[in-house]
Amino acid sequence: MTTFVLVHGAWHGRWAWERVVPLLHAAGAHTLIPDLSAVGDYGLHDHAAIVAATLDTALDDELVLVGHSYSGLVVREAADARPDAVGHVVLVDGWAGADGASMFSLAPDVFVQTIRAAAETRGDGWQIPAPPPVAFGIVDTDDADWLAARLRPQPLRTFTEPTDLSGAVDRIPGTAIYCRPQTYPFEQFGAALGYRTLALDGPHNVMLTHPEPLARMLLELIQNREARSLE
Repeated sequence: MTTFVLVHGAWHGRWAWERVVPLLHAAGAHTLIPDLSAVGDYGLHDHAAIVAATLDTALDDELVLVGHSYSGLVVREAADARPDAVGHVVLVDGWAGADGASMFSLAPDVFVQTIRAAAETRGDGWQIPAPPPVAFGIVDTDDADWLAARLRPQPLRTFTEPTDLSGAVDRIPGTAIYCRPQTYPFEQFGAALGYRTLALDGPHNVMLTHPEPLARMLLELIQNREARSLE
């Protein structure tokens, strides 16, 4: 049996996956969803440790580690710490890079400047206020209201800390799902790591707006792996 370990992005919580989880369960898969939204001055390494601890609780042999957006960096560091536990890494519009990569090293200067200014002026210098739902591509009024009520500030340190990778994660197969139209070069981030890249039409928060095609794509990944193992 396959377990999908679903890791939410910045400003979000476990709830980000609640429209995808029933679809995966209906197909017979299991899910584990760590919560990275704890209040406090957490960093990327703290979040990676939370995900690694979640991997340790899994009962299934086949683990697929999925990271959305910022958590592309998180899941790669967690997988690097537990390479024997993870069978596949999936980035969903995920920021990712080699050892030493961080959100701020990958993002354009205007993004970095905007985030730093928001933290300084509205986040006491150490946390980043949540942007409006439209920043995640959410324009439907009901979905925007639902999302706005749940978004929480993000510790600035999660964007400044560089990943610490031994190279073990690069021996784990990976797939980068990127949303079209692209907001940032997520396809290129995945391709640079040697991951297979797959396009999915929808906004950055595709798990909220298009849960069915995203779930179908995740399930097809494991079906294709099983088919190849039988060849």
